[in-house]
Amino acid sequence: MDTELHFHSIAALSRLIRTRQLSPVELTRACIARVKALDGQLDSFILLLEAAALAEAQQAEAEIAAGKWRGPLHGIPIGLKDIYNTAGIATTGHSALFRDHVPQEDATSVRLLREAGAVMLGKLATWEFAIGGSSFDLPWPPARNPWDTALDPSGSSSGSGAAVAAGLVPGAMGSDTGGSIRGPAAWCGIAGLKPTYGLISRRGILPLSFSLDHAGPMCWTAEDCALMMQALAQHDPLDPGSTDPGPIDFSAGIGGSIAGLRIGVVRHFFETDVACEPEVLAATEATLQALQAEGAVLRTVSLAPFGEYNALCSLVSRSESYAIHENFLRESPELYGEYGRVRLMGGALVRAADYINAQRQRARLVAEAAAVMRDVDVLVFPTSRQTAGKLGEDSMIGGPQPFFNRAFNVLGGPALAVCNGFSSAGLPISLQIGGRPFEDALVLKLGDAVERIMATRGRRPAMAVEAVAAEQGAAA
Repeated sequence: MDTELHFHSIAALSRLIRTRQLSPVELTRACIARVKALDGQLDSFILLLEAAALAEAQQAEAEIAAGKWRGPLHGIPIGLKDIYNTAGIATTGHSALFRDHVPQEDATSVRLLREAGAVMLGKLATWEFAIGGSSFDLPWPPARNPWDTALDPSGSSSGSGAAVAAGLVPGAMGSDTGGSIRGPAAWCGIAGLKPTYGLISRRGILPLSFSLDHAGPMCWTAEDCALMMQALAQHDPLDPGSTDPGPIDFSAGIGGSIAGLRIGVVRHFFETDVACEPEVLAATEATLQALQAEGAVLRTVSLAPFGEYNALCSLVSRSESYAIHENFLRESPELYGEYGRVRLMGGALVRAADYINAQRQRARLVAEAAAVMRDVDVLVFPTSRQTAGKLGEDSMIGGPQPFFNRAFNVLGGPALAVCNGFSSAGLPISLQIGGRPFEDALVLKLGDAVERIMATRGRRPAMAVEAVAAEQGAAA
């Protein structure tokens, strides 16, 4: 097998599979071999589903050979953050509390991926119950950043970000309550989409915050996120938060011109509200100038201070997560890691009046942002104020929040993180693109343009490149 396939996008792999230049079995075997070779350094996988994945790949190969190609995900290996229920396979939430939790049915999103012909490669590391931080007191170690294994991949979709960046799997599923898709996308240098609230069913995904939880794809490119969204965005009447906006072509704008696109730059987020590293500011400005050179129209816009979004999202998520975990915390607090237990218990201290007033303030922020977006098509700002921090440094306690993610959890519209540059130390820098509800395709279009214009998709973590070179040398 061409070892460079480890660095191919889903779109490229799909073309090879559809034209029968690449076997799904060959691809799946290669991914399994890569996990076995590299994941000892990354700890991105909790469970590798080797036998089941190969069986699914064999089925995909037979179907394609018989002329029954299901679509772009047919035969493509996908990793699942280990909060996605999988029938007959443990779904642990990376916690001792759920170590023996074996669901009876797949999450709706997992079922849809299977129906699209995707191959489920394994269950991926997460922060405990998607909140607990990069902790060392859990049954499995925390995932590490493939750009430098001494660094944090961020969370909570930590294994998803690390595995995709290192080429262990072409795509993965994450979840995002306060930035848990976009944070790892930023620090691992990949594309991660928090879709419009309700576009992807959350049924069968371990919940954290009912009004803020989103499920979404994490891939090497924005185009790949669009391909995954096409399979995933279906109304689920059994998820109270699921929406049915009608058919959306998520790939419609991929590769298209951005001339005339009105980009609202929320400068106060990253210039006055929170201090950013100079290299992040430089990459942001370089990207904005490049987009303007392509015909985009830049406008500086103002929202509420970022701190208001951050505080509101924290209060609501802590309240709702405590409601979910209250009985478990009372009965088995010792089965939680320290970070997870402390964060979840904080919700017990929130008054009902505070929660209700936070939701009222949320409605005001949504209305304010909608008014601003009548004059622009998208909003942009950095995804993170800094490059990746050291592994195990709890980014959520003490000091400013590293990420600008929570605004779009509060607003509910789509938000995409894409790599738009690298620091002098070779670490990824990320731009965030937000849009109006259900305009996910437009956000993905701009993300694709950023990746192409800034030429960031040709660079992978050194450890992954060295592994490919070693494999090629052994095969020579």
